[in-house]
Parts: sequence; C-alpha cells; structure tokens
Amino acid sequence: MDVLLLPFRWIYRGLVWFANSPRTLIISYLLMIVVAGVLYSHAEHKSAADSVWWAVVTASTVGYGDISPTSFAGRFLAALLISTMVLLVIPLITAHFASRLIVDDDAFEHAEQEELKADVRRLRALVEEMATRQGIALPELPRPEPVSAAPPWERRRRRTRRR
Repeated sequence: MDVLLLPFRWIYRGLVWFANSPRTLIISYLLMIVVAGVLYSHAEHKSAADSVWWAVVTASTVGYGDISPTSFAGRFLAALLISTMVLLVIPLITAHFASRLIVDDDAFEHAEQEELKADVRRLRALVEEMATRQGIALPELPRPEPVSAAPPWERRRRRTRRR
C-alpha cells in the first residue's frame, strides 16, 4: 500500500515546496506561458509574439477570441494550459498571498515561546521538589506527540507503528 501512495507523497511534498515560494510560483508561471507559446506556435503555425499573447490570454482565462486554436494539438494545449492555471497555479498564488495577509497579532513570538517553556520546566522542577519533600509520588504524565509537518496519511501511519 505504501508503494501505491509514494507518488502522491512526492506530489504533495512538491506542491508544499512549490506553494511556499513566491519566486518559484512566478518563474513557473512565466515558464508555462513561454513553453505554451512556443508549443502553440509550432502547432498552429503562428508567430512567436502572437503565440505568447495567446498563452497569456488563455492562461488568464480571459479568452478574447482574437486568436484561437484550430488543430487538435492546439486545442489540447489550450485545455491543458487552462486546467493547469485554474486548478493549480492561480489557487497556489492566491493562497500564498492570502496567507501573508492573515496575521495573528496574538501569536507568541519564538522568544516568548522559549521563555514560557523555561518557566514550565522551572515550575515542574519546583513541584517535583515539593512532592519529594512531602513524600508524595507524582503520577507520570504522558508526553504529547510532537506536531509533525508530514502529510496526514504519514502521521496516521506513524501513530499506528508506535502502538
């Protein structure tokens, strides 16, 4: 079963890397326009400038209709370009910029988190010291699992292996 999921894991990791880099998103968009323009130019026998214009208009889903594919290869390329842009690139760009707009002002900074962790460690040490002075045995608390950046299917698999 793991072998069947391996390509999906690679795709997931690639998309996460891809989505977190605005430079990669913009470069891939421009590269897609140029490649689609060149392929369209060969499929439809149009000039390079017209083909790149067609790629920009098609990728942006404006579709002026001034240039449209007539061959099967041109139509297939148009369908592929539109699908890729609408289902992948535009949502990734939108999600990236939207995540930059959403800022949690109440979130702790790294230094504050480290200070809180140190305080909790000191408090734990004090409680343990007080318990030993009083002769009280403290119950062992289960340690929480660390939060993983792994995809959900890997997190579930790791949990089942530990048990």
